[in-house]
Amino acid sequence: MNVKVVATNRKARFEYFLLEHYEAGLSLQGSEIKSIRAGQVSLAEAYVRVEGRQAWLMEAHIAPYAQANRYNHEPRRPRRLLLHKKELRELWDAVRLKGVTIV
Repeated sequence: MNVKVVATNRKARFEYFLLEHYEAGLSLQGSEIKSIRAGQVSLAEAYVRVEGRQAWLMEAHIAPYAQANRYNHEPRRPRRLLLHKKELRELWDAVRLKGVTIV
């Protein structure tokens, strides 16, 4: 199965020291999926906020899909990250104890 990377946060590689890499899914709406497939996504200002048992992708910009009518999405809404419980616990501990930033 070939996986196509549709967006990377290249800015984070220059501004932060990356300790670990995680792979997560995103909970998206229909028009967001079509917009991402069209390449209309920017992660330059995005970061992750861990709240309780959930992780949220904040400030990621997914442009509104041009062919979607009134049912379009909000471009900078928080999007839930789909991670395993163990990974969420590791991220929560890193933020709480070490004070790291997740990008």
